[in-house]
Amino acid sequence: MIKIWSMKKENAGVDKKKPKVSAGQIRVQKDLGELDLPKTMKMTFPVPEDLLNFELDISPDEGFYAGGTFKFSFAVNGNYPHDAPSVKCLQKIYHPNIQADGKICLNILREDWKPVLTLNSVMVGLQYLLLEPNADDPLNKEAAEDLRSNRRNFESNVHKSIRGGCVNGVHYDNVMTKK
Repeated sequence: MIKIWSMKKENAGVDKKKPKVSAGQIRVQKDLGELDLPKTMKMTFPVPEDLLNFELDISPDEGFYAGGTFKFSFAVNGNYPHDAPSVKCLQKIYHPNIQADGKICLNILREDWKPVLTLNSVMVGLQYLLLEPNADDPLNKEAAEDLRSNRRNFESNVHKSIRGGCVNGVHYDNVMTKK
């Protein structure tokens, strides 16, 4: 009987050394396991053991932003999927739905988030924003007005900005893919 009691104490110590896995971590592992990224997207994990913080590169092959590579950081909290992941654009780009500080206006990251949505849903949403910017729900009001009033001028400003140029006195990051 004493031997069984001492074995329980030893095993209890072993259990305490194992880090607890949250429901959010389990769901992230599931979401990542089900991903089938297109050739225009690439994920990286700056800290390989940390699945809750990663980066996504999107290299659109069509649309206004074709030729660029856009880097987004994802931070998923332990309450995922009940809370949306926090996503930020790591470069300063000229886009109606992305602020200079990287904040992104994507409805499923805000009021339309539901636990049935996945990381893939967010990734597809980001890709779609690069293919079809939404001038009706802007964070960068100047870019949105430019898109609404003069698509050719907007396209010219995007091309200038993704090459590291200035638009309306604001300098943007060069995001052109090196080939």
